[in-house]
Amino acid sequence: MKKLLFPIFIVLLFAAFKTPRNTVRTITGIVTDKNNKTPLAGVSVFSLDKRISTMTGKNGLYTISVPENEQTLTFEYIGYKSFTSKITGTVLNVKLEKQMVSLREEVIVGYAKMAMTGAPGSRGTMAIRGINQANVVMDVPVLIESSESYASIKENQFRNAIKNPLSTFSIDVDAASYTNIRRFINNGGLPPADAVRIEEMINYFDYDYPQPKGKDPINIVTEIADAPWNTSHKLVKIGLQGRTISTEKLPASNLVFLIDVSGSMNQANKLPLLVSSFKLLTDQLRSSDKVAIVVYAGNAGLVLPSTLGDQKIKIKDALDKLSAGGSTAGGQGIELAYKVASENFIKGGNNRVILATDGDFNVGASRDDDMEKLIEKKRKSGIFLTTLGYGMGNYKDSKMEVLANKGNGNYAYIDNITEARKVLVNEFGGTLFTIAKDVKLQIEFNPSKVQSYRLIGYENRMLKAKDFNDDQKDAGELGSGHTVTALYEVIPVGVKSTFSGSVDDLKYQSNSKPVVLGNSKELLTVKLRYKQPDGSVSKLIEQPVIDTSVPFNKTSNNFRFSAAVAEFGMLLRQSDFRQNSSFDQVIRNAQNAVGNDNEGYRSEFIKLAKSAKLLAKDLLSLEDKTALNEKK
Repeated sequence: MKKLLFPIFIVLLFAAFKTPRNTVRTITGIVTDKNNKTPLAGVSVFSLDKRISTMTGKNGLYTISVPENEQTLTFEYIGYKSFTSKITGTVLNVKLEKQMVSLREEVIVGYAKMAMTGAPGSRGTMAIRGINQANVVMDVPVLIESSESYASIKENQFRNAIKNPLSTFSIDVDAASYTNIRRFINNGGLPPADAVRIEEMINYFDYDYPQPKGKDPINIVTEIADAPWNTSHKLVKIGLQGRTISTEKLPASNLVFLIDVSGSMNQANKLPLLVSSFKLLTDQLRSSDKVAIVVYAGNAGLVLPSTLGDQKIKIKDALDKLSAGGSTAGGQGIELAYKVASENFIKGGNNRVILATDGDFNVGASRDDDMEKLIEKKRKSGIFLTTLGYGMGNYKDSKMEVLANKGNGNYAYIDNITEARKVLVNEFGGTLFTIAKDVKLQIEFNPSKVQSYRLIGYENRMLKAKDFNDDQKDAGELGSGHTVTALYEVIPVGVKSTFSGSVDDLKYQSNSKPVVLGNSKELLTVKLRYKQPDGSVSKLIEQPVIDTSVPFNKTSNNFRFSAAVAEFGMLLRQSDFRQNSSFDQVIRNAQNAVGNDNEGYRSEFIKLAKSAKLLAKDLLSLEDKTALNEKK
């Protein structure tokens, strides 16, 4: 018997060594339009379980590494049919076909209220009486009728540099507004004005400024040129670069996933996408990290006690068991999540609650001011907050923004798995690890050079001048590797402008020109205050900026691209300050400033701007036709 078993053992042992390991293979290719053969940038490419994904770059090229046993890849792009292809080698080129939609026989009730089927505001089915059902490609601007809510924004005005030489505001690293705008445009509609927060659009993109060299974790970068929408004005860019800390050197994390499982989350682009997103995040965790999962609907509950980050199967199993139903008691969930985070607090670590929801709180503390008070109380615990927004139709952006602003945290809107990968994988350190908190900027303008100025965006981040030196005043957080960009439009002294206005000479004060005490060559001075993540006393950084303006086309790619994004935002808002802005100019300037665009985000922006141009044109055409019909 022993003689028989021995050769069997040898055969099995040999077979074990011959069995191929679960190796990884790299697939490359190009994705093009099936009809016109043009490369498509920004196409989502992912594996069957969506755990591995990438995007095509500006030339339609992609590279993705998948397990050897992976059989297929799926390609998705807005306006095109989803396509799944079998992997037959290491090169996989794909041609995508434009999505066709159906017209059904209904009635257009009016230009602003089209009878639609499918998701509100979706590119899709508009039924017109008298037209037989047919397949057509449509680009019809849709005004989304929904219960989505956005905080009102009153645009910053031009301020006189003599009477108001100081401009003070908190930084903002949130990027939710851009992703939300993308969702509107990709669904065939233009966003409401209050959904457009220009600073978040600008800060969606990485500008890769030089890393800090000294002890301070922040580097200040400035640039000055003519404003593209008014060449008699100047545009000043102030950029901040946070120090990048490698993942292995980041402190241990104590995370609590706070997940909304109420009935409003029972949609494909909500809870299922949320679960897939958190699985991506789980894959980034280390053995030194801890994760707990709290859910809330009618009540809140702990579904996974604090678990080490290397127990990924256990964490993912808990995520897979989640289902949606019931009302939304957001306040109870937040209370429990902070309690769990406090019980597992890591001194010197990254203690954070990650809230994922559509923001539709309707039980307990639900009003914006109620949630604000609750979060303000919790932030004193040393636990940071990240909010991730999902869904459409009843999405409550106003609540999500308040929570992030008041909770020492950041806010992102996740509209697809590729965006989840950007936020939770590519920008893992910046999203979850704070290197400086309560970061404030105060700009002092030289009145001998500057007649008036306007900060573009940051309306809900403005502070009083005295708040800059007040360490009790809350401000924004900067994550590892994060960049922040602010743009000022400046009217130089001597330039006539209707924006500056005029005031009669004062009767009881001198009306003489200001006496400049400092360097007359300086246009402005940038002052910045920040605290260490666990600190309570701020540190001051100060940097003067010499008036060294150059022609717009001589500036860096970063300057020109951020200016194009700002101009795009002003057009979407129909800003009173858009002046000579145009979609054509936005597209041209962005195309000339794409630079190194490995992930395809800047190329995707150009596509969005082109789509918005068509939507705006169609919208104006509809308005003209409606006005003509009303006259008849």
